[in-house]
Amino acid sequence: MTGGAVDLLLLADTHVPRRARDLPAPVWAAVEAADVVLHAGDWVDVALLDALEARARRVVGCWGNNDGAALRARLPEVARATLGGLRVAVVHETGQRTGREARCEAAYPDVDVLVFGHSHIPWDTTTPRGLRLLNPGSPTDRRRQPAGTFVTARAADGALTDVRWHEVPPR
Repeated sequence: MTGGAVDLLLLADTHVPRRARDLPAPVWAAVEAADVVLHAGDWVDVALLDALEARARRVVGCWGNNDGAALRARLPEVARATLGGLRVAVVHETGQRTGREARCEAAYPDVDVLVFGHSHIPWDTTTPRGLRLLNPGSPTDRRRQPAGTFVTARAADGALTDVRWHEVPPR
């Protein structure tokens, strides 16, 4: 999936089964519709990775700070893929919000889109050189947010388009 249009689902901080027994139905529907699921860590249980790999066409994910040895054995700290002509990296933590753009530009000079998690707070910025930073929030643990969130997007011809934020109402 390096060339044509690729429909993406961006997830992070799912914390299944600690924060929710399972992913919400709208997220599973988005899994079924996506060509690639990008997950920025804090799965918590390897069973969710197994379930996503069984239902998704492709999963590109990394481990997070709440993920134990079983997940770390199967996932990298930073996952990378070229999708729709875009160089994408997926990482759990990027540090504090202050200075994030400059840190990420320096750490990921060969990346067009960086998907990250950890804060559970949605984030969408573009650095001066054009690196797109996206944190989809969490669909299961909204913390201080009004609703849980996830993102869908399309990668095609080296561009990220149709970036859509989806809310998951509190349970």
